[in-house]
Amino acid sequence: MKRNICAAFAVAMATAFGAVSGVQAQQAAPQTPSVDPSFSAFTLVQECSQKGDNVAQGQCVGAVRGIVRGYQYGVLFLGQRSQLNPNETQNVSLCLSGTPVSTLVDEFIADAKQVDEAALRRTPAEVAVLGSVHSHHACM
Repeated sequence: MKRNICAAFAVAMATAFGAVSGVQAQQAAPQTPSVDPSFSAFTLVQECSQKGDNVAQGQCVGAVRGIVRGYQYGVLFLGQRSQLNPNETQNVSLCLSGTPVSTLVDEFIADAKQVDEAALRRTPAEVAVLGSVHSHHACM
């Protein structure tokens, strides 16, 4: 149940971030959402892996920070606007107090190395980052 809520919320956030085109978002349940190749999980991993390139690192950190903050605001909004049980809100929340973004980036890169390149190319960056962060920093 908690994984379904997390997955549904991650897809909703990815849709809100524009990972799924407007036409597909209106369809019932697309099997494979189109992924902007310039912001797929694969592209973000490539950018985040360039440790010696300050521009790439800045873009990587900015993307990860934006995705996580957007998600946290979404959880806050969800908790304030809907009739969820208290434990359901906690299931989708992240516990990041004192966690540097660089740690989130390192965990994301490590998690992405365990996934097939073709799958990373098909996965929106938002979904991959949130999946990684939630697997390491869920409030349970």
